[in-house]
Amino acid sequence: MKVILVKDVKDIGKVGDLVNVAEGFARNFLFPRKLASEATEKRVKEWEHLKRVADAKKKKAIEERKALLTKISGTSLKFKAAAGETDKLFGTVTTTEISKELTKAGFSVDRRDIHLEEPIKVLGNHKAWIRFGEGLEAQIQVVVERA
Repeated sequence: MKVILVKDVKDIGKVGDLVNVAEGFARNFLFPRKLASEATEKRVKEWEHLKRVADAKKKKAIEERKALLTKISGTSLKFKAAAGETDKLFGTVTTTEISKELTKAGFSVDRRDIHLEEPIKVLGNHKAWIRFGEGLEAQIQVVVERA
C-alpha cells in the first residue's frame, strides 16, 4: 500500500516521502497515529506538485547563495578592540560581531553560517569562513587592531 508520510517515521522515511508499506502496518500503526495518509491519486498529484515547487525554491535559494558568496569572497573586516601589552584582547571577536559588520557592509549572513578556526583572542589577521552547506563556502579576512 502506498502512503504519504505526514511525520518522520524511523526506518520508513521522512516527512513528505511517498513510500510503499504493508497494508496492516498502514492501517494499524501509521493511520491511527496520524503518521501517514493514504496515497490516493489526487494526493499523489498534489504531492508531486509540491515537490516540484520545493525543488524550484531550493534551486533559486542556492543560486542566490552562490551570488552572495562570490560578492563576499575576499572581503576584509576591521575591528578595533582593547588589548593588553601582549596583544591579547580583553574579550573576543565573535561570529555575532562579524555578522553585524557584514550587515553594515551590505551582506546578510547569519552568525551560525560563520565559522572560525579558533576564537579570535589576539590582535592581527584572522580567517573566517562563511558556509551555507552543499559545498558553498567563501573565506573572509578579519583584521583586529588595537583600539
